[in-house]
Amino acid sequence: MATVFDVAEYILEKKGPMTAMKLQKLVYYSQAWHATWEEKPLFDSRIEAWANGPVVPDLYSRHRGAFLVGTGNFRGNSDALTQNEKESIDRVIEYYGDKNPQWLSDLTHLEDPWILARKGLDEREAGSREITLDTMLEYYSGL
Repeated sequence: MATVFDVAEYILEKKGPMTAMKLQKLVYYSQAWHATWEEKPLFDSRIEAWANGPVVPDLYSRHRGAFLVGTGNFRGNSDALTQNEKESIDRVIEYYGDKNPQWLSDLTHLEDPWILARKGLDEREAGSREITLDTMLEYYSGL
């Protein structure tokens, strides 16, 4: 199975440098849609519902404090991805890749996986509740 760092590296190779926030959202949507289409996860790192939207803490630990990120920041290996995994990510990039980070964050705030994980928290309140794969599958398979 690929790692979240492999996925991040592939996205950055395809799109070039971007904000850390945008990368987090593209990684999230890659996981959500790949799992929905293929009925298995793309990577096994935990995704949490933070105030600005979904965040993969493993990825965050490598870009903490950085506004922009680029290839080589995460020591991922895009060659570790299968052709099928790359195709899923490509579809996500095609749809979401030209959106700005705030638009992506706002979109996640309208979707059940983030809303359900944040239940009981104020919108700006810090939180680390998990967005589960089951919640993503249930929501995105219904779209």
